[in-house]
Amino acid sequence: MVDALLARKGAPRIALIPREVIEALNAGRIPTVNLNEFLALDLPLLACNVAAQVGLDPHAERLADTLAMLPAFRPVRRHEHVARALYDVAALHPQRDAVALQLATHPSDVARSWAAQWLLFSGLPMAQKLARVRRFAADPHFGVREVAWMTVRDEVARAVDEAVDRLAPWVRDPDPNIRRFASELTRPRGVWCAQIELLKAQPWRGLALLEPLRADASRYVQNSVANWLNDAARTQPEWVSETCRRWEQESPCAATAYIVRRACRNLPDR
Repeated sequence: MVDALLARKGAPRIALIPREVIEALNAGRIPTVNLNEFLALDLPLLACNVAAQVGLDPHAERLADTLAMLPAFRPVRRHEHVARALYDVAALHPQRDAVALQLATHPSDVARSWAAQWLLFSGLPMAQKLARVRRFAADPHFGVREVAWMTVRDEVARAVDEAVDRLAPWVRDPDPNIRRFASELTRPRGVWCAQIELLKAQPWRGLALLEPLRADASRYVQNSVANWLNDAARTQPEWVSETCRRWEQESPCAATAYIVRRACRNLPDR
């Protein structure tokens, strides 16, 4: 039955999601395939099921208290609170590393996102965080990949130059998800995240990550690079225009043309 559900197309409305899909999602047996399924989750039920599946007590007081308070939190923050509760419960487990691995490899994309969010609470330096977040940056599910870059965003904002140096090999990785992660993580503005003031003021400090991607074959990467430059254009439009003109001259191909067109979409002189 699970194999059949994995091949499904997501329902266009929450009300149209089949009951067996909802039950499998809340049981942690399958990943979500669209936003409607994500919004339809019974978060407390899923959290308890996942906890039991990775070897944690689903009735632990720390988890129960958090689940009871979820309605008081904004929807975008609820998952972070669940992740923190699971992190705290796991800290007392004698085989914490085994629990972490089971969570990171769980069938549910939401559970894997919670595993990625554990990095928010780890206190690790940037180098170690990047090493551990890599598996989530390469995750097959788009939702996990989005959570992945958010978990390292604060470190990047505090140490832009170090981040650019450490991410330089990532933009040459064979996996487009890894290449896109480096671009998306360092966007000057980004979505649902803190802005990186230094890159808003001096976007050229991130150019070492963008140059290798200016003709990337992946549309997923192309869109991220274009959005990066579009972010920068709001504070440094002349620099973005000059960079895009140079790219057009040095890299006259369809991929670069697409990136430039999207990057300059809000510039009046393009």
